[in-house]
Amino acid sequence: MAPWVGTELSALNPLRAVWFTLAAAFLLTLLLQLVPSSLLPGCAVFQDLIRYGKTKHGGPPRPAACQAFDVPKRYFSHFYIISVLWNGFLLWSLTQSLFLGAPFPNWLHSLLRILGAAQFRGGELALSAFLVLAFLWLHSLRRLFECVYVSVFSNAVIHIVQYCFGLVYYILVGLTVLSQVPMDGRNAYVIGKNLLMQARWFHILGMIMFIWSSVHQYKCHVILGNLRKNKAGVVIHCNHRIPFGDWFEYVSSPNYLAELMIYISMAVTFGFHNLTWWLVVTYVFFSQALSAFLSHKFYKSKFVSYPKHRKAFLPFLF
Repeated sequence: MAPWVGTELSALNPLRAVWFTLAAAFLLTLLLQLVPSSLLPGCAVFQDLIRYGKTKHGGPPRPAACQAFDVPKRYFSHFYIISVLWNGFLLWSLTQSLFLGAPFPNWLHSLLRILGAAQFRGGELALSAFLVLAFLWLHSLRRLFECVYVSVFSNAVIHIVQYCFGLVYYILVGLTVLSQVPMDGRNAYVIGKNLLMQARWFHILGMIMFIWSSVHQYKCHVILGNLRKNKAGVVIHCNHRIPFGDWFEYVSSPNYLAELMIYISMAVTFGFHNLTWWLVVTYVFFSQALSAFLSHKFYKSKFVSYPKHRKAFLPFLF
């Protein structure tokens, strides 16, 4: 077989297909929301599937059948519980393999191979995947803390399909990271047998970007939570108000923008060249852009005095 044929085949694996499909689906959904509603027939079920929380109020009237599938939005914490446990296990397994030479469990190794993990990934560094998996676990741990101690959830809801998708998402994204580890049989393969010798400048840059983005996302969630608390920190209502401060001065949903920057920081940590992770970033971009666009429309429709210079997702652009 010619070398270029093998390269093309290796690019087609289940994980990349999944992330490409998700990115394309959310791009199409976003484009449909940009089309004037008068040009497209309304579909209450479709709108119910793409909206959650406060944005459900901006869609068409919800049939009673749709409301039967509602799940409290506060169940968001379940996503991060699953992620902390699952991705914590994956991080522990990778740590055991990298530092103690312990092989991955048979079932995990078989699952990674099915998803497209390759032996001796050319140019991929085990340290990159280790750092990204650690970032993902820390991100989930922080978000779980915020769900429990920072955010103030109203009686807003999400669809049961969105809830199930969120549970699966964090399992899949952890497997995606682990599948980027160069493998030697059931063991992680470390070039030179010294993980620290793999340290590169983009690892430091990715770490700085991750911390910077995480700090801003935390600040934004604190601002949102404080809108429903008094100065003593006691929750006094669950109404929506216009948030101000930090990145809210530029966009309506800076927490979504920070989420995108967190995933971009992981792409940087992978050394900029990891196609699989850039597909994950593309999915995150379109999914967060869709949520930000719907939130922006909600704020503009609810508040006459909403800042006109504020964009939905990207400062000065969108």
